[in-house]
Amino acid sequence: MNVIIIEDEKPSARRLSRQLAKLDVQTTTMLHSVEESIAWFQNNEHPDLIFLDIQLSDGLSFEIFDVVDVQSAIIFTTAYDEYALQAFKLNSIDYLLKPIDDEELANAIKKYKTVKPAAPKMALDFEDIKKLLVNPLEREYKKRFTARVGQHLKIINADDVECFYSENKGTYASTSDGRNYLLDTTLENLESELEPRIFFRVSRKYYVNINHINDIVAYTNSRLKIKLNRYIDQEIIVSRERVKDFKLWLE
Repeated sequence: MNVIIIEDEKPSARRLSRQLAKLDVQTTTMLHSVEESIAWFQNNEHPDLIFLDIQLSDGLSFEIFDVVDVQSAIIFTTAYDEYALQAFKLNSIDYLLKPIDDEELANAIKKYKTVKPAAPKMALDFEDIKKLLVNPLEREYKKRFTARVGQHLKIINADDVECFYSENKGTYASTSDGRNYLLDTTLENLESELEPRIFFRVSRKYYVNINHINDIVAYTNSRLKIKLNRYIDQEIIVSRERVKDFKLWLE
């Protein structure tokens, strides 16, 4: 299998390459920008499979397809899970959320190997996905959630949620009054429903509300620890792979 990685953050590219090596999948090339990728595709045989980051240093990776007719299967990798998740599903595009989980990566490779012989070249509507990526502020996001409390339904305003988190296969909203409510949804479903200017997924377990962050302190292994105004049940740690994007989000 001929595999390349297009990722602007070189440490992330190297980490993904090591993860693939553990699955006996060798990466032949790593590219880091739209410009570099276009030049490479114009002068090299296209690979079987591309791991493609959405946001590169010099633009969206979709710009590559404006110039080059890429003849490869694609698995997108992204930290921007709140953008275009539904579009990925509708277009049957595989995607992996950063930081990439070993088991999810293995499943993606297995899926690729399973469908590859029978699957025709995928028709991807990049323009629709680009619109969601470039103009996320034009989208409507969920303002309220409901949770069952006994025989009653509790209405929870999104602005009052300090964080959403997963625990014991359940998804909870922790509110500014110190209460935790079990929701009938998943963090994955919330990805396309939460306002990205307000909520950020700092790890696989937590989304935090910027308006309820009380303090941010340095933590081990170049990570950050977030202290919210009321939520104290567990430590909220920004995963190392998301620290850079988290800092940009804060601005």
